[in-house]
Amino acid sequence: DKIHARSIGPYSLVTQQPLGGKAQFGGQRFGEMEVWALEAYGAAYTLQEMLTVKSDDVAGRTKVYEAIVRGDDTFEAGIPESFNVLVKEMRSLGLNVDLHNSKQQRPGELPEAAE
Repeated sequence: DKIHARSIGPYSLVTQQPLGGKAQFGGQRFGEMEVWALEAYGAAYTLQEMLTVKSDDVAGRTKVYEAIVRGDDTFEAGIPESFNVLVKEMRSLGLNVDLHNSKQQRPGELPEAAE
């Protein structure tokens, strides 16, 4: 009764993050102190994977599943859904938020994952 693990499971409809708690078959929380520990250890790729693909990067999650099926071992993280929620909340307050990408993009246009 004390051990809980998750390989796949439900996600929140708003933030697309894994639900919390054993009763809801949720994921384990990866908090600030765990993030700091991985930063101090220098595990940048592991940290990026934990905070994007294994959390709330919907497009990145799909790309990783496809890469696993193809046998590739690389992935490209996108924009976490929690960031998109923050941008939408700021815009609902009347704040003008412009996102610029290193790729050519029109000013004010959201990246693919942010729409």
